[in-house]
Formats: sequence, structure tokens, C-alpha cells
Amino acid sequence: MPGPLVARWLHWMLDEPRAGALGGARVEVENAGTAPWREDVSCSYHWLDGLGNPIVWDGIRTPLPAPVEPGERVTLRVAVRSPMPPGRYRFALDLVAEHRAWFGELGAGGPDEEVDVHPRIEATRLDEVAGEHVPGGWELAPGSAEVALAAHAEGFAVVGGSIRAPRRLRRALAPWSDDAGRDPGFAHPLLCPSVLRGVEIERLPDVEGLPAFAPPRDEPWIYDGRVVVRPQA
Repeated sequence: MPGPLVARWLHWMLDEPRAGALGGARVEVENAGTAPWREDVSCSYHWLDGLGNPIVWDGIRTPLPAPVEPGERVTLRVAVRSPMPPGRYRFALDLVAEHRAWFGELGAGGPDEEVDVHPRIEATRLDEVAGEHVPGGWELAPGSAEVALAAHAEGFAVVGGSIRAPRRLRRALAPWSDDAGRDPGFAHPLLCPSVLRGVEIERLPDVEGLPAFAPPRDEPWIYDGRVVVRPQA
């Protein structure tokens, strides 16, 4: 006899995965168990390394469009965000009954396959793929565009950088010094960030005349002190 929560995966196809980017998969799955799938059952996924260790365990949940009774099938477009950085990963589909169990933990996990996650962007110049919010009278220091471009390729949609402030602004702009390192949890607004085209972020009041933005809630971002904005010579 089948158990209550059993899935039979009939077909699936994953979009070309790009690091940090939101894509998807088309999935057709049948309820092969004895219990109906109600609103607490969603389709999701795991990203694992080559040894099966979880890199991302709790993937985005895609709800079912309607209850699925035993023996019924459903076709879904599943939202999938790819892991970072680019590389080879194992992608595993699964269903989850929230606050109860993943189907895979009950012995009825979904298909999995090794896939290559590509760089998020492939470009040779930053201005080909991103908008740079650097105001007049300021500029990116030499080498900064290349650092920002590499961070975008790694998967970050938004890259904030440090400010090489003139003496009169050093105290006010101290949190944005280039000794802050690389910080994905930076506690201040992002000043003069590099933002991939198509990504929207919230504009905040300027800080000492420099455009400020809130870090995005739904895209990966980073503060990288090696990206330096400075007054033009």
C-alpha cells in the first residue's frame, strides 16, 4: 500500500540556471499517495553539492493551483533561484507539507540531477549590464568597475561600494570606508551602487549629496569596499 504523501514525477525541465538569478522549472507530478494535497503542500527544491550536502535546502515555495486528489496530476511552473557562486551543483525537486515533512524525508523525493550553474552575467564591461549611480563630480576609481562586474557575475544583483571622501566629508561618510571589507549584511544604505539592468531598488534620501538606496529584499546584494567611488580629479 502506498503511504499518504507520495509523488510520482512525470516530467520536469529546468531553465538554464544562472548564479543568484530567479528562474524556474516546468513540472508535472501525480499524487500517488492516499491523502489529498491541500493548501499546506507546495513544490520546492534543494541545491546540493557533489557530496549531497545542502547548499540551499529551503527553496522557494510554489503553491499548488488547487487541491490534488489521489490519482490526479498537476502541471506547475516552479520558481527557482539558483545558488551562488557559479559552479556544478545537484538540483533536487521535492514537495513539502509545511510543518510536517518534505516528501523526500518520507521516501518519496523528487528527481535530481547535476547541473552547471552559469555566471549571472557574461560581459566584458560593467556598463553593458549595469547602471552605475555615480553622480557628477564623482567617478569609479581604477579597477572598481572590474570588481563590480565580477561580483555581478558571481550572482549579486546589486553591488554597493566604498566612498573615498574628501576631508570635509570623512566623518559623515566613515561607515562607507574601504576598510569595511566585503559585507553581505552591510547595515547602512548603499551609496552609488552598481545595479543590474532590470532590477529595481528603493531610492532613499541622499547622503551628503550621494544617491542612497535600500538593499533589495528579493535579490542577492553585497557591499564590497574594493569598489571605490571618489571625487573626480
